[in-house]
Amino acid sequence: MNPFSVLVRHRNFRLFWLGQTLSLVGSWMQSMAQGWLALELTNDPFLVGLVVSAGSLPVVLFSLHAGVLADRYERLRLVKICQALLLVEATLLFLFTWTGHISIGGLLALATVHGIISSVEIPARQSLMIELVGRDDLPQAIALNSSGFNLARVIGPAVAALVIAKLGIAWAFGFNALSYLAVLGGLFLVRMAPWKPMARVIRPLEGIRESLLYMRDTPLISAIMKLVTVHSILGVPYLVLMPVFARERLGLDAGGYGLLLTCVGVGGFAGAMLLAARASSRAGDRTFLAATYAYPAVLLGLSAVTSARFAYVLLFLAGVGMIVSGAVANSILQHKVPDALRGRMMAAYSFVVVGLAQTVGAFLAGLVARAFGVQWAIAIGALVMLGYAWYAFTRAPLRELATPAASPP
Repeated sequence: MNPFSVLVRHRNFRLFWLGQTLSLVGSWMQSMAQGWLALELTNDPFLVGLVVSAGSLPVVLFSLHAGVLADRYERLRLVKICQALLLVEATLLFLFTWTGHISIGGLLALATVHGIISSVEIPARQSLMIELVGRDDLPQAIALNSSGFNLARVIGPAVAALVIAKLGIAWAFGFNALSYLAVLGGLFLVRMAPWKPMARVIRPLEGIRESLLYMRDTPLISAIMKLVTVHSILGVPYLVLMPVFARERLGLDAGGYGLLLTCVGVGGFAGAMLLAARASSRAGDRTFLAATYAYPAVLLGLSAVTSARFAYVLLFLAGVGMIVSGAVANSILQHKVPDALRGRMMAAYSFVVVGLAQTVGAFLAGLVARAFGVQWAIAIGALVMLGYAWYAFTRAPLRELATPAASPP
């Protein structure tokens, strides 16, 4: 199956995907440069993790409320407003760094602003997907969206490394600011049916309670959210610690660090394209089982290496496992959730994958890395992930994935 067929069938998704992918190149440039800048300013792995946590703490605090907004108001308009605000934030980061006025305090403050905006933008954008392609093409669209994310992850750090070497670290932030014009241009060209407000307007706390009860009382949703939570908190922070791992464990400079992130992106892109071609993101797909076990196993191997050549290969495989397991989980959740709860479901998902991963996960990983070394921070998380994956897949409703009968025909 052609992995790009969904782009041909849906003009709105094509505009969204092209603009979003170009913008994500800039976002990955900023992410790579921000981690390296934090390390240069502080020389402290804990503070490198804290910068990431500062950008994600607002997602923890506000995303569930933002999910109510995504169900109550026009999602396309919310995404446009948030992208425009992110353009302003990126411009400020460029100006402060370019003029030499950036400090760790300023970096933390701007990261926090980015997180506040993202707490609204992420659930609105995620729940907009089904409006762009419809329910039948949703698995392929989610996989292709992940491919764009990882294509940007391949290009962004590599370009950022060149920009930092030739022009200075500030210009990585400057190019990110310009990249927001691409996604805004695509969003303003999207044409959708007139938006219809909710038939029943509920108070924010009531809306949050309704969504939490739904997740608790729906066994498959509950099992997947628990698995996603463990893997996000313990698995994703290896990316936060990558500047430290690159310099202290592998002896690499900013260019080598960018290449490590590029390997993760190449792997993620390969995994996402595989899913898009198969259009297979159902709960019965044993690919989910394999990726859920393989991802922490690869991270455990990564924790032991001191050679950049081995690290490149393992990070490629980590990218495959991370994206395949995440994209399948996202597709299952969006397929099962009622339309009226979609924004809140995606808010809960971003609360875990972005918020908890980069606040609780980054904070804990930074503490362990400071006390015992970056390799132990990665290894301990990987071991717990493997143990929980075994626990989850030996119990219903995920147990069926561990048997051949669960495979799709």
